[in-house]
Amino acid sequence: MGNQTFVTEFIFLGFSNHSNLWSFFFLVFLVIYLTTLLGNVLIIMATRVSPALHTPMYYFLSSLSFLDICYTSTTIPVMLVNFFREKKTISYEGCLSQIFFLLTCAGTECVLLASMAYDRYVAICHPLQYPVLMSVKVCICLVTGSWLCGLVNSVTHTVLAATLTLCGPNKISHFLCDIPLILKLSCSDTSVNESVLHVASATIGLSPCLFTAGSYIFIISAILRIPSSQGRSKCFSTCASHLTVVIVFFGTANFNYARPSEGYSLDMDILVSVLFCVVTPMFNPIIYSLRNKEVKDALGKLIGNYGFSAENRS
Repeated sequence: MGNQTFVTEFIFLGFSNHSNLWSFFFLVFLVIYLTTLLGNVLIIMATRVSPALHTPMYYFLSSLSFLDICYTSTTIPVMLVNFFREKKTISYEGCLSQIFFLLTCAGTECVLLASMAYDRYVAICHPLQYPVLMSVKVCICLVTGSWLCGLVNSVTHTVLAATLTLCGPNKISHFLCDIPLILKLSCSDTSVNESVLHVASATIGLSPCLFTAGSYIFIISAILRIPSSQGRSKCFSTCASHLTVVIVFFGTANFNYARPSEGYSLDMDILVSVLFCVVTPMFNPIIYSLRNKEVKDALGKLIGNYGFSAENRS
């Protein structure tokens, strides 16, 4: 009886205050989703076909692009379908599944961005040891470890959420399912869930953020000691894209989860979540393609070769 769940579906209230704009929102999020898919697929293809990008840095970048595709595919398709439904619902099982994949992707990205920071730290601060410290085996282990961290975090939260008794109401003031939102709907004790949530926030969220910040302190310190301005400029350019992505991701994540829940309207909650879950994955390939010459050159060749082959077939 203790694990009985009375709620069989949830009703999303996100965007309910703007029902006259649902068609507009559908088009906006559809464009964002397609742009995210296209941008990240191009990054993955470019890193695969361009020999110049067969390095640890771009191996991590292609992994990040694949992760961003998974991330947005967890939330946006459900949102797009609900824009055309009078009753914007998700099943209990569907909600738990969305939580599982959302937390897996979020946790993995936190650790993966820290791994990318370590790669830049070794490249700048220990260039002679770089081939050994960032071997293919090490890179695979770091990416695999990132996914394992995300999975362990996600499985823990999802299993604990599944044990909650949800007696209603079944309305979620959002456009997605997330642990803090489910805890608000529980009529059973949530102290264990909340404690695990705090621990996970510190280990999966805060620790990678601090590790990344510490890495860049050493990186910037090493760059400033380079005597030539050309050398400093080259080193800064190799780190600029990743640093920008880190600031955008951790900045929106902290604002989304670390800010107090009181004093913010539903529209503000939706806006912050859209920035974190939807807009950030779209910006990542744009940031890397705009601020990284190697990626721009590889994308240019990839698109040019595709256009040339298509012209020959016609």
